[in-house]
Order: sequence, then structure tokens, then C-alpha cells
Amino acid sequence: MSLKTNICHLSSCMLPLWTGGNSKRMGFLFIETFSSSSSSGSIMSSSKELLIFVCSLAVVLGQYPRITEGRVNIPPGKSVPAVIVFGDSIMDTGNNNNLNSAVKCNFPPYGENFPGKVPTGRFGNGKVPSDFIAQELGIKEFVPAYADTSLKPEDLSTGVCFASGGTGYDPQTPELVAVISLSEQLNMFKEYIGKLKANFGEQRTSFILANGLFLVVAGSDDIANTYFTIGIRKAEYDVPAYTDLMVNSATSFLQDLYALGARRFGVFSAPPIGCVPSQRTLGGGIQRQCAEEYNDAAKLFNSKLSSNMQSLNTKLPDSRMVYIDVYTPLLDVILHPAKYGFKMAEKGCCGTGALEVAILCNKLSPTCENPADHVFWDSYHPTEQAYRVLIPPVLQKYVNQFF
Repeated sequence: MSLKTNICHLSSCMLPLWTGGNSKRMGFLFIETFSSSSSSGSIMSSSKELLIFVCSLAVVLGQYPRITEGRVNIPPGKSVPAVIVFGDSIMDTGNNNNLNSAVKCNFPPYGENFPGKVPTGRFGNGKVPSDFIAQELGIKEFVPAYADTSLKPEDLSTGVCFASGGTGYDPQTPELVAVISLSEQLNMFKEYIGKLKANFGEQRTSFILANGLFLVVAGSDDIANTYFTIGIRKAEYDVPAYTDLMVNSATSFLQDLYALGARRFGVFSAPPIGCVPSQRTLGGGIQRQCAEEYNDAAKLFNSKLSSNMQSLNTKLPDSRMVYIDVYTPLLDVILHPAKYGFKMAEKGCCGTGALEVAILCNKLSPTCENPADHVFWDSYHPTEQAYRVLIPPVLQKYVNQFF
């Protein structure tokens, strides 16, 4: 077998290891450079050694995480080594899959537009915000669930997701649906830190924690489910008092993360929850208008959360706590869908679009012809296309505040 044949054979096994544009070009570079010299007797005689070296190099490089091309510019000399995620179903990438809970989605038609049509446990038809943010920052294409048993050390070093669909700032919220509370997510994070130290050492772990981006997304289920739909808190709290409970819990959670080494935080506001399809159905009357009482509660919570985060920034040295307003841009998409290329905002793509979510959106549920025409996938969660419209400009707006 000639050297040219050997190298071409080798490159075919290298390319899957070296993904991405630069890696692929490197693979072809070996082919072009060495095959053009195949007539050299000295190279022919050392081909075996060359192959061993290149294979060894490929194995070493294969140990490093996949890096994507970032689209968001960060300040020179700064880096974001990891995206670490907490919260609810907006961010959950599969942590609920093995829970004894009805709040899960690791079955079709969820994942319909995910690579390979895999229902990973993401509450949507494809990518979720954490995936887009990690990709925009050039870290990796997908943020894996911490509960994924196939995680490798390199997956840990670039960030994981602890979020659990159905959870909230109110401790009662996850208990109602048997999902992972924020306090449990914090314990999982402590375990994660131990794994980082075991695999990468104290110094690298401290760097990842101090420079990684910590995303926190919760509050929707507190307002929509625990307070309004189920109503178990109404007898004890009015809306101002309940939003105080939520904000105090959020503040404590951020302080706990800070105490464990986190410094850069992106905390999403509550969305216009009264305008998602299921809440229109449950609280919007016969015309399915936006449930303004729900939206008013979300806006009150958001104002208090923003204020508390500003206060934390002054109290906690080196902290970068960034309040991220998603209420305003999402409401604009919902109220003016055509402006953003959508045809439907009042109903989801799955089933009737009015109530189906989680186990009610299943393989027996018909789906719309083109999910990209819809703002919402099911009756509660936006489509991948909605996230694609929303997340990059939101990240671009706030990215410099993390440094």
C-alpha cells in the first residue's frame, strides 16, 4: 500500500475527530502535503512512523471539547470557558428524562428539528436558549444535561445544564410536579465542582467558575402554575407578597452560587407568561386574550429582581450580575409575529396548540406543517426559530456587561 493510500485512509478516520471548519481543513492539509511527496523514498520508508505519530496526535486532539465559531464579540483578552445553566424547562436539556414526573419530553414529536430528530428532553422542537448562547460565544453547539450518563470530562469543562422543567424559585413549585428544585440543582453543582477538580485541578476549576457564564431562568412556573392555575399560594400571599417570596429565593440562590466561586451571571426575566398559548386558554377568557393579571405579576417580579441584582453587584466583590430582559422582546414577537417572519403566535405547533405540553404533546399529537412559522412549539415553549430570532440579539445587547 502506498503512502498516499495510507494517508487518505488515515484522514478518513481523523475527520470525525476534528470537527469544524479549521479541523477539516487540517485533515485535508495532511492529504495534500504528504501525498504530493509520495514519490520520495525517505518518506516512503518512514510512512509507518508518520502514521503512528499522526494517529497519536489525532487521539490527543480528540480529547478536547468541540469548539464552534463564535458570533458574539467579547472584549479583547477576555474569555468565557463555559456556560453553566440552572432553572426550568426553557433551559432544561434532559435532566427530567429519568424522573418519575409528568413534566418530561424525551419522546416524539419533541426534538423534531433537532439533529437526527432526537427527543433529547429539550422542551421544544430543537435547540433551546442555552444551546444558542454557548454557540454564539464559540464554546460548543449544545449544552448537555448534567444527568446525562454519557458525559465526558471535556463536556464538564465547557459547561453543563442543571435546569429542570417545572421548577421555580418557590420551593413549592417543583414539589407539585416532582422535579428538581433549585436547592437540589445547587447540590448537583457542588458535585460538578468536585468532578472538575478531580479532572482538571484546583486552578483550572477556579478559572472556569470565575470566568464561566452562569445562566439562571425561572419564575414562569411559579406565576402560571403555583400561583394562578393551581392557586395553592393565593390564600397565603397576594401578588406583591408572592413576588417578594420569589425574588428573595432568587437572591439567595445567586448568593449561594457566588459563594461557590461563580462571578458572571445572566439572569433572565420572567416572560409575558400570560401570552403563552396555555395561559391564554386558562386565563384569557373565551377570546383567549393575553391573561394580563399573569403579565402584571411577571412585570412586578421583574422590577424587583432587577433591583435586587443591582444591589448584589455592589455588595459582592468582582460579581457581574446581569439582569436580562426577555419580557419585552418576546412580547413584541408575540404581538407582531409577521414582523419577525411568523404566521402564528396564539397557538402552539403541537396538537390543537391550546393546551398540549409535556406528556400531552406526544406521538399521537399532530404537528403543524412548518414549526418555523410558529412562535410556540407546544402550548408553553417557543420554537427553535423563535429562540433563533430572540437569543442572538439579546446576548449581543448584554454581553459586554459580563466583563
